Amino acid sequence: MNLQHQVLLSLGSNQGNKLENMRQCIAALHREVGTVIKVSSLYESPAWGFESDPFYNCVLLLHTHLKATKLLKKILKLENKLGRVRETSIGYQARMIDIDIVAFDDDCITADNLQVPHPLMQDRLFVLQPLQEIVSNWVHPVSKLSITEMIAQCNDQGSCEKISKLENPLDKIDLSNYSYIAIEGNIGAGKTTLTNKLAEDFNAKTVLERFADNPFLPKFYKDQNRYAFPLEMSFLADRYQQISDDLAQFDLFKDFIIADYHIFKSLIFAKVTLAEDEFRLYKTLFDIIYKEMPKPDLYIYLYQNTERLLQNIKRRGRSYEQEIPGEYLEKINNGYLDYIKTQKDLNVLVIDVSERDFVKNQEDYDFILNQIQQKVNT
Repeated sequence: MNLQHQVLLSLGSNQGNKLENMRQCIAALHREVGTVIKVSSLYESPAWGFESDPFYNCVLLLHTHLKATKLLKKILKLENKLGRVRETSIGYQARMIDIDIVAFDDDCITADNLQVPHPLMQDRLFVLQPLQEIVSNWVHPVSKLSITEMIAQCNDQGSCEKISKLENPLDKIDLSNYSYIAIEGNIGAGKTTLTNKLAEDFNAKTVLERFADNPFLPKFYKDQNRYAFPLEMSFLADRYQQISDDLAQFDLFKDFIIADYHIFKSLIFAKVTLAEDEFRLYKTLFDIIYKEMPKPDLYIYLYQNTERLLQNIKRRGRSYEQEIPGEYLEKINNGYLDYIKTQKDLNVLVIDVSERDFVKNQEDYDFILNQIQQKVNT
């Protein structure tokens, strides 16, 4: 099940510098609305339904957490920002940029200002041909026709010619040399959310920590002294077992894996929670296990200040976490930062997300993508 909505958008322009209009629109959509996953080639076609200059067209696949109605509002605002002027007269008009929602998941939506799938898509070659290029297996949720079948039945007599390639902003982030990325952070930092989001956007497989299955966790938050050692030992055993099992299913030379933890977190938490003699025993066992574990090609640490962590913990509402003191979170954070300073052979990227919400705000997620891009390029 996808955490993000998959949206197909059709873009068109027949005024001004049409190519630049299209490029700016794609970049703005990616920066402000949702993650652009695929972009078709640029097509040229005559004006449809009225006399005017030819259009440049393309179709793109977008990932977004926005609902369809909120997405439409964002798109209309972006059109206006990019110079679209909507006249009050009835009928088709020339325009700097036009963005239509062609499909939203497999939903069928009928509202005052939105109908999905787009009611005229099957009549427009300038939608169908670029659509076939990027999602050839897509099937219309109402008619159940494939794109190939819709093209064969389309009565559009106008030409639709492919004229050039268009750049996808996501292609700037070349992760081809990475097979294993670990995303870490304090409790409530958003590491699992970011892991799932990146995995969907970059078509990666995930390894997610099974924290909810640990029976000692609720007990630990009620009586830390009593349950610290069994908790940390059970976490270590489970993480070792999970990483061994999950990574064994993948080919690190072919598959791309993103995990929401690195096993070294076990030592960081243990150092905070265990008494000195318990920690010495724990570290002896950990060092044996750690030698066998594969190391990530990129280690991303999401830093959030304590106040924001406490807000996130409260918001997600896990009952056993609600009494976590800020002092404990600060100790964990310091443990991570001390660990990072000592890791000379680990490719580390620290991203401060204290003032960012990379789920609700696409600009904040784009910031994270840019940080990753800069790291990859260094």
